[in-house]
Amino acid sequence: MPAFNVVRFRVKPGQEERFIEAHKKARPKFQGFIGGNLIKTGDRTYCIIGEWRNMKSMADARDEMIGILDTFRDTLEDQGGDLGLTDPVAGEVVARLAIPKPAARKRTVEKKSRPKG
Repeated sequence: MPAFNVVRFRVKPGQEERFIEAHKKARPKFQGFIGGNLIKTGDRTYCIIGEWRNMKSMADARDEMIGILDTFRDTLEDQGGDLGLTDPVAGEVVARLAIPKPAARKRTVEKKSRPKG
């Protein structure tokens, strides 16, 4: 069953470009990693969302993920509230949400009228 992980970050002032570049340059070779996105959620706040083949593949990649985190850890600010530098969550997909496909449109062919004569 597919799984996702989401990690929230707050970046120190003046470190956003370095933080983003570290993610762009990362070339993870995690087994079972389908892909991910880094999104900006507010003033100096970001989330990374990763998609995985299953929870086991994500768990197996944990040490490598921490290794990537270590390359930009010094750009992060404590989020407060006992969260620390990162706020990670993960889990298996329990429902896939999709946009309904539009109903197929019937094509009508207009007949051209020909002048009589």
